[in-house]
Amino acid sequence: MIEELTSNAEQIQDELLREILSRNAGTEYLRRFLHGQTDKQLFKENVPIVSYEDLKPYIDRIANGETSDILLAEPITSSGTSGGQPKLMPVTAEVDKMRAIFGTLYESPVMKPEIETPSGLKATSVTTSIFNGSDFRAMLPKLYTSPVETIFCPETQQSLYCQLLFGLIQRDEVVMIGSTFASTVLRAIKFLENHWQEMCSDIKTGQFSRWITVSGCRNAALSIMKPNPVLADLLEDIYNSKSWEGMIRKLWPKAKYVKGICTGIMKQYTEELDFYCRGLPLVSSFYASSEAHCGINLEPLCKPSDVSYTFLPNMDYFEFLPVKNDSNESIEMRSNNEVTETVDLVNVKLDHCYELLVTTSRGLYRCKVGDVLMVTSFHNNAPQFQFVERQNVAISVDQEKTSETDLFKAVTEAKALLDRIGFISTEYTSYADTSSAPGHYVLYWELKEKERNHCTEPDAKIMVECCFRMEESLHYTYQIYRKKNIIAALEIRVVKQGTFEALMDYYVSEGASLSQYKRPSCIKSKEALKILDSRVTGKFFSPKSPL
Repeated sequence: MIEELTSNAEQIQDELLREILSRNAGTEYLRRFLHGQTDKQLFKENVPIVSYEDLKPYIDRIANGETSDILLAEPITSSGTSGGQPKLMPVTAEVDKMRAIFGTLYESPVMKPEIETPSGLKATSVTTSIFNGSDFRAMLPKLYTSPVETIFCPETQQSLYCQLLFGLIQRDEVVMIGSTFASTVLRAIKFLENHWQEMCSDIKTGQFSRWITVSGCRNAALSIMKPNPVLADLLEDIYNSKSWEGMIRKLWPKAKYVKGICTGIMKQYTEELDFYCRGLPLVSSFYASSEAHCGINLEPLCKPSDVSYTFLPNMDYFEFLPVKNDSNESIEMRSNNEVTETVDLVNVKLDHCYELLVTTSRGLYRCKVGDVLMVTSFHNNAPQFQFVERQNVAISVDQEKTSETDLFKAVTEAKALLDRIGFISTEYTSYADTSSAPGHYVLYWELKEKERNHCTEPDAKIMVECCFRMEESLHYTYQIYRKKNIIAALEIRVVKQGTFEALMDYYVSEGASLSQYKRPSCIKSKEALKILDSRVTGKFFSPKSPL
């Protein structure tokens, strides 16, 4: 199937666009621009390039009870949400069929409860809506160690506890540990660090912890939970080892790989995840967003840094906005008013960067996803892309722009110094502090000791050196501004362990999807900053200008 799709990519894309336009030409939205026409060139000339915010008023009208033909002809069955700022996305029966192609690529240890829009449509995260499908439920007994009642448990902490517990009880049958994102896998491991003693007690006695109160979870446990003191003692010996390095391999000795997206903003988690799984491949299977399903990784065992996604032309209609990429500077951001001609899927050029646009069968037309991608190769006639960064995600205190990629590179260079003192950096985010002049960059770092009984505080000299190393690694414009004192010294604030979990809990309380949460690269929320600053244990500054 993949060979056929990628060989005939241009024809399939043109047919898909013609089908989408023919079906939806009579909708209120498209009538404004096409007047019932379905010509591809007319579509590109007349239908504007938009963001989700431009389409949101139409989607809100549907959610509030108006007919779906505002945006699309096919009836809406439900709506999906995702991302740090939840997006309502129309879902149709056809979309559900297309998701089946991707369905087996999703695994997640937690579910997000459904909500109901004013019109009665169900809304939940993209992954949860997939899990709720009958096909997924039918596969559960063959694929997962946990009963369906625990996976669909509405209380996420109880669900996570049960799934980890049942995974430990059936440890010799586990061949894969995974979730949608690498960050969620790490959250599960950190949860295990905090609850392993309780789980061992449950396994030893065959009893269930009292705080697991959801009846579905407790009833499901009756068929699985039996006293097993031998297993409990074995697990206790593993947990009590000097270090948690390689813990995933120790707990699940037959596991072949760890699955979870490790590209884009998730790259920052690969070092810590590798610490826990030591040698197990980290597999990033697919590239998708709340707007569209796009591509799959045809070489799943490659290193996370080498992952490219082959776009499947039958999923949605794709266009690409060229983005300037100077190797010595960050990717050049384009203003919203700047008009650039788009490039079709098969016409993108090797090593060039593009911002992705999608036109879908569920009412999104020339919608910017917000991702910048680089063409790395082709599989037949279909391009393969590496995720570069989110468009317009940058930190800035003056006229300079530091992209997500710039920031990640600088942090990676600096945190290599932590190895000298037995620490690893597990999480980071940034903040542009302009409360005084000149402003400066603030980095929040959460650190973890490699071994137990180590010093609890990182060495101040090393942390100061980390600040300087970051500044050395940032782009030329930043360094010039720093030398001229237009930007003040970079600061690293070390926070207590668990801080970024508290940060995630805050964003989830504000409506973000737990299973699809992505830690923001730059913090702008005052409430989020309060959470970070309330947990700071040390502040360190770069000692001098990098030039």
